[in-house]
Amino acid sequence: MPFMPVIPESYSHVLAEFESLDPLLSALRLDSSRLKCTCIAVSRRWLALGSSGGGVNLIQKEGWKHRLFLSHREGAVSQVACCSHDDEYIAVATSQGLVVVWELNQEHRGKPERIYVSSEHKGRNVTALCWDTALLRVFIGDHKGKVSAIKLNISKQAKAAAAFVMFPVQTITTVDSCVVQLDYLDGRLLVSSLTRSFLCDTEKEKFWKIGNKERDGEYGACFFPGRCAGNQQPLIYCARPGSRMWEVSFDGEVKSTHQFKKLLSSPPLPVITPRSEPQYDHTVGSHHSLSFPKLLHLSEHCVLTWTEKGIYIFIPQNVQVLLWSEVKDVQDVAVYKNELFCLHLNGKVSHLSLLSVERCVERLLRRGLWVLAARTCCLFQNSIITSKARKTLTVDKLEHLKSQLDLETCSDLISQLDELILKFEPLDSACSSRRSSISSHESFSILDSGIYRIISSRRGSQSDEDSCSLHSQTFSEDERLKEFTSHLEEDQPDQECGSQGNEGDSVSHVPVMFETDKNETFLPFGIPLSFRSPSPLVSLQAVKDSVSSFVRKTTEKIGTLHTSPELKVRPEARDEDQFPEEEVSSVVCPQEEDTEEKKEVTSQPPEEDKLQELTVATAEAMTKLLDPLILFEPQSLRVVLQAWLSHLERTFATMDFPGTSDTGSSPVKLNQGMPLPDESRKRIVDEDNEGGKGDSLNDEEAVDPTACESVSPREPLEDLFQVCAPCIIPTSLQKDLAELTALCLELCVLNSAVKSVSGHADHTLQQCSPEILACRFLKKYFFLLDLKRAKESIKLSYTSSPCVWDTFIEGLKEMASSNPTYVEMGEGDLPTRLKLLDDSVPFDSPLLVAYAVRLYEKFGESALRSLIRFYPSILPSDIMQLCRRHPAQFLAYLDSLVKSRPEDQRSSFLESLLQPESMRLDWLLLAVSHDAPPSTSTVDDEGYPRPHSHLFSWGYSQLILYLIKLPADFTTKEKMTDICKSCGFWPGYLTLCLELERRREAFTNIVYLNDMSLMTGDNGWIPETVEEWKLLLHLVQSKSTRPAPQESLNGSLSDGPSPISVENVALLLAKSTGPDPAWSLLQECGLALELSEKFTRTCDILRIAEKRQRALIQSMLEKCDRYLWSQQT
Repeated sequence: MPFMPVIPESYSHVLAEFESLDPLLSALRLDSSRLKCTCIAVSRRWLALGSSGGGVNLIQKEGWKHRLFLSHREGAVSQVACCSHDDEYIAVATSQGLVVVWELNQEHRGKPERIYVSSEHKGRNVTALCWDTALLRVFIGDHKGKVSAIKLNISKQAKAAAAFVMFPVQTITTVDSCVVQLDYLDGRLLVSSLTRSFLCDTEKEKFWKIGNKERDGEYGACFFPGRCAGNQQPLIYCARPGSRMWEVSFDGEVKSTHQFKKLLSSPPLPVITPRSEPQYDHTVGSHHSLSFPKLLHLSEHCVLTWTEKGIYIFIPQNVQVLLWSEVKDVQDVAVYKNELFCLHLNGKVSHLSLLSVERCVERLLRRGLWVLAARTCCLFQNSIITSKARKTLTVDKLEHLKSQLDLETCSDLISQLDELILKFEPLDSACSSRRSSISSHESFSILDSGIYRIISSRRGSQSDEDSCSLHSQTFSEDERLKEFTSHLEEDQPDQECGSQGNEGDSVSHVPVMFETDKNETFLPFGIPLSFRSPSPLVSLQAVKDSVSSFVRKTTEKIGTLHTSPELKVRPEARDEDQFPEEEVSSVVCPQEEDTEEKKEVTSQPPEEDKLQELTVATAEAMTKLLDPLILFEPQSLRVVLQAWLSHLERTFATMDFPGTSDTGSSPVKLNQGMPLPDESRKRIVDEDNEGGKGDSLNDEEAVDPTACESVSPREPLEDLFQVCAPCIIPTSLQKDLAELTALCLELCVLNSAVKSVSGHADHTLQQCSPEILACRFLKKYFFLLDLKRAKESIKLSYTSSPCVWDTFIEGLKEMASSNPTYVEMGEGDLPTRLKLLDDSVPFDSPLLVAYAVRLYEKFGESALRSLIRFYPSILPSDIMQLCRRHPAQFLAYLDSLVKSRPEDQRSSFLESLLQPESMRLDWLLLAVSHDAPPSTSTVDDEGYPRPHSHLFSWGYSQLILYLIKLPADFTTKEKMTDICKSCGFWPGYLTLCLELERRREAFTNIVYLNDMSLMTGDNGWIPETVEEWKLLLHLVQSKSTRPAPQESLNGSLSDGPSPISVENVALLLAKSTGPDPAWSLLQECGLALELSEKFTRTCDILRIAEKRQRALIQSMLEKCDRYLWSQQT
């Protein structure tokens, strides 16, 4: 990758496009040459799109759902305006000059109704609409300068009177030229024309001209609301020629002129969008003077304008250009808070957001756009390094971003990110901020066993330990611990404020702090450090002594807590699958050559010794997998996995899993009430059950009575999941365990020959069905699974065992229940929960399926249609498993997902969804079986089509045709043909017959369908050979001898399309082959006597047309010949 220029630090904001509205416009048919979007408006709830066909599409911004369509017969829609105070009202202007005010009635779930139609501007072009949200007035301006107002009266009596009497429109003023823009604030109406701006006091009916100098052209003006806290008066900004603005008081007095020409000579900032790579050319600039056609107040301190070249955002009070970006061919812009909706000259609509750079990168990370996020970080690294941005983009997140990049294709990006991370934390200084020194570098917590757990975000830290150089440490230990305690004290009020604050820049660092530290359990006491030694060696030795003494006291204190399970401190548990943005390496404090420390380490539970046998067995199994004779031989591979599985079961059978006590009492709930079982107790119960089957009552007493209601001691433990590791597992071992566990699940190696204490094998597990074994395996080793791989494995290997999928989903729910978002999603409507899911859960998280299940259980099919936005994190195969008891709901999801893509991409997109290929037949069978006419209406008793049955409507006909037309092998096509024929979907059947060259069957069924349109037109089936014409004539003749059916599609044969008869086929034959060959073929078949005079006249006309055509061709050839000879001479 070439050198990437760096954007200056002064640019802290950027325009970003996270989602494309092209599929929405395609679904609304607003992307065609005949129908285009002509105007745009936005409010808190709605995005309004006016079209050239006279309709207004109201799109609900939550989920981008098409809710309402307002039609107008008065012409194309030229202007539309939403009432920002009340989403129930919308004003629409048409090309004929009529203005219609609609009341949507969405609160009462009624139909939208017109409450006012104004003809005051009929015959004129309405150029501006503006709402007075307090008094519910609509201000209208046209191209001749007339400005009027409509006052709405929403009482029931007024509505009833409006049906008989049209209340007069109030004319505000008439200015000297076309109205360019209208704006309203606190009783003042601002009118901008081609020559100047006017300020109107609508209450006192007073008017002022703003400024003395006129202008010539389209220049906008807008109000700039004042701050309530500072009692500041609102301001007015008016565009002037030469990239200038007037700053005007609320009384219409020009206070100053702001010049932006020099400021706009800077290069444009890139728009961050997945469609293209961000590019920054620092050599581009030096704009000429610009004219700003409209001014819009954006966010809190900004004013926005645009030209055909780009979008410009100013901070006018500071005379600053916040940014400008190249956005081509902008026709109009609608803004709401920090959102921009741009209408382009070609009718397209783009959705942009004005964000700080760090917030933009954070959203990109959440959506899994790793390369784009890395490029943005590298471009805006000067802005990211600032202290404010570092509260949001910590080193942890940048390290995680770097780990997601491909080493081969993104090596340059990785190196630039490394340089950026080094700028965050210089290796040779300790002058970074107190907050970032701990939160973004390194911290630790103390387990209940007394072991220190170091949470490090810096990669390659092992090299510092190996160098044995105390001077290479970033901080001395006393400074680290002091910064650690001060960091906790400073962040506590931030957390309280952050829970009540709105989403803004002032509290944007609060959720980030939660993301990095939400799972840490800190003890409520600090480590006293009463010394300050200048020597690093002495400092570290003193810290070691202090920490060792503190560990001894802590161990003794925690030892007294073991007898009280209710007071036991929850051990640390970090779930990498649940929080993929966090990268945590948990290690035990390194052993050094110090006698006192060695004693402390040996006094702790020897977890390393417990894992030693498993580590050796895992390494041996991974080595054997490198042998192709084992890896590609399933039986040999199963033997290796079964031997390894015995070591795995033996290792974890003796460990206590987190969330359970050692005394056999009821399990302690982890985080959000997630019960975790005691694995050691389960193993003891199993062994006792095998040792003495007769003492069932004694075994039952050994089990916690609150967790079991039946006699069998196994049953209460089968419903519990091991979602957290029982001990700290090294990262390298964790990866190998996940790989082997996934292979066991894929190859159905789910148990080993486990022996109990008495030496007898546990035959109970071996006699269980594979489904039960798979469920138990998932519950026991859920903490080892690669969740994404396990999900795909279950869908492929356990297709006929839905209980395995249900068990996996329950495990995901248990894991997700520790996330506060999972609890918050229990309340609110569907859009609220979807927004919470969008904002809180990473796009590539495997736990999205658990959230989807919860939404589906609450909202049913409507939730499924909303899950389209999470593709490809949630696949159609996941939804198929989710609603397997209601296949019609899956079809609705699949149909909506395919239609969300542009029409020219739907076939290829559907083909990409068919993984594996075997799902094609399943989906086809579902589609032809639901929302379809009964088979008795399409197929007769002999299996042939009923007349005109191909004209029946099928709910998923478009989806069926897409499936049929996809490329497939010959066998699959034949099976699809049989499915279509058995269900009576004749359009698909005929298409498949054409592909399979089964033309005889096709013509036979066409004759039974009795529709001549199937053999005419561009897509008609016309016989190609003489034999096919003879076959068709024979079929038609034999059909005419049979008794005709009594009813057709519409009740009688005469009501339907043109029937297939001998004469109609003869006419088609004459038109295709000519009258003379057709007559001879009909005579050969013995059908010449059955034809009427119409056929004879048609043949005569065809003969005359042929003669004239031959004569015309002959004359043209002669003329060409004479011309060529004349050129040679």
